[in-house]
Amino acid sequence: MTKVWALVRFVVVYELRLWAALFRWILRRPVPVEPGTHRFGYIGAVKMILIAFIAVSAIEIPILELMIPWRPVANVLLFIGVYGLIWMFGLVASMVVYPHLVGPAGLRIRNSITLDVGVGWDRIAAIEVRRRSMPPGGQTQLEDGVLSLGMASQTSVDVRLTEPTVLPVRKAKGQPATTVRFHADDPEGLVEAARAFLETVQAATKNR
Repeated sequence: MTKVWALVRFVVVYELRLWAALFRWILRRPVPVEPGTHRFGYIGAVKMILIAFIAVSAIEIPILELMIPWRPVANVLLFIGVYGLIWMFGLVASMVVYPHLVGPAGLRIRNSITLDVGVGWDRIAAIEVRRRSMPPGGQTQLEDGVLSLGMASQTSVDVRLTEPTVLPVRKAKGQPATTVRFHADDPEGLVEAARAFLETVQAATKNR
């Protein structure tokens, strides 16, 4: 019973955050961040897929309306279709509203509202641009200490940690990672911004 309530709570919170992201996107009100923080998107890898899903969903709605002769059934399907279409826009909005962050506090890796991993600069040894294709096995993989957080089965940034670290990623199952790989639409810009912070922190540490 506890697991059922936990699942219900997750679904409710997820839906509320999705709608909140949609309203922020429509009203052009980004989530406030710490001064000096840079935002980097990652939706580019899946943009065409999302556009295709939205287009198909939009086309299905009037087709079903014409094909189903029973009014009650047609109304139910119409509601589901419209809600599903709005939900897809909410998903897009959540990926735009919650980008990767590079700021004074560290690197923050995100994926919509399902992934939010913060790594302080003191835990990062190096960061570089490295475009890779992921093997089959899902968008989140952990193998030999390498945690891959992909988008469309690809990553473009490698982050080497100073020591094995357990990160708050459910699929990692509490296993430590020594390297984190993730995707950014502008990996060069992200790495450049991250290195500026990283060099400052490393210089301050050496001068102590």
